[in-house]
This record gives sequence, C-alpha cells and structure tokens, in this order.
Amino acid sequence: MKQKITQAIIEQGMLPLYFNADETVSVEILRAIYKAGVKAVEYTNRGEAALNNFKKLVEVRNAEMKDMLLGVGTIKNLQQAEDYIAAGADFMVSPGYVKEVSDKANSIGMFYAPGCMTPSEIIAAENNGVTFIKLFPGNMLGPDFLSSIKEIFPKLLFMPTGGVDTTRENIEGWFKAGVCAVGMGSKLISKKLMEAKDYATIETSTKEVLSLIQTIKNK
Repeated sequence: MKQKITQAIIEQGMLPLYFNADETVSVEILRAIYKAGVKAVEYTNRGEAALNNFKKLVEVRNAEMKDMLLGVGTIKNLQQAEDYIAAGADFMVSPGYVKEVSDKANSIGMFYAPGCMTPSEIIAAENNGVTFIKLFPGNMLGPDFLSSIKEIFPKLLFMPTGGVDTTRENIEGWFKAGVCAVGMGSKLISKKLMEAKDYATIETSTKEVLSLIQTIKNK
C-alpha cells in the first residue's frame, strides 16, 4: 500500500489538500477533483467537523470512486492518527515530524509524510524509516533550499506544501529543484470557490494543473 500511494502521488505530480466544515461541500469537492483525474487526496484534520466529515468521505469513496486514495493531513499526535486509521485513512501527513505517528505508520506499513523544514528534522525522519518528506512551509523554504540539500538525501522523495502556486513558473521551479510532486491547498481549492460552491471551476482548474504538471514533467 505504501508503494501504491507513493506511486499515485508521483504519477499525478500533485497532492491536492483541503478542508471544509460542511460535510456536503467536502463531498462535492471530492467528486469534482476525482472527475478532474485525481487519484490521491489529503483531507486536512482542521476543526471539530473533520473526523466525521472524513468518515463520510470514506463512505462516498467506497461507493463511487474505489480507486481514490484518501489521506488525512495535519496529524499532530498518536490519538489523531489512531482515530483516522480507524476511520479508514489510506495515508497520513503531518505539518511536522511526529515520531509516535511515524512509529504507528511503520507498525502497520502505512505511508506517512512528515512536514520538515530543517536538515535535522529530515535526518530524524529518514532514520525512522520515512521515505517521503513534505517540505513545509514551501513558500518560506523555496526551490533553492531543496536544490542545496537534495544530494545529502539521495533516497528521499520531496514534496513542497504551503504557498505552492498554480502558475507554470512556480511549479516548474520546484520540479527543476527535484521534487516528485507538489502539495496544493488554497491556491487550487480556494476559500472563495468553496464558499461559492463552484465545483465546476474546482474541477476545471484541477484538470489544468494536472495537465500542466504532466507537461513540465515530460519536458
């Protein structure tokens, strides 16, 4: 499963992430990005409604989109990890490196991507069996940061998240620096589009970004 998730994220070159307190809106966004061609998504654990919404997403996924890999983000402690594993999460992502969560993922063979912003954090994660690093916050670190550390970590895969833009220039800069994918949150699934329930635009812009990434990767 770990390999399958790694492969799915690499293939689409992007991991969309979002949260909405409204269950219906959360479900409709999932449908929209699935229609756009997304096969792996991160639903962010951000707020009281997150866990119940996630359970609903799993239910809808199981009924309508069996090939969608549903992950959970912003996992900061073991309790949260266990709650979401019980709810049916396929993978976990954190804003920082959490050893207890990493240990839990290791014990069940689950994909876990911790957020790291220093070589020390990356080393700690790598020493505990992590192979996929979320560079966070991406806009603070920038592609130059990855370019300068990449050679020290030849076996690791990197994905920046936080402030990654949908422009060709921004995405291309990251891929040139050596990322395997980019995490895309509010620049793709914006608050404005969610509030307007504009699922058609979310679908169209997701399609456009997926297509742009393929173009950049195949250059």
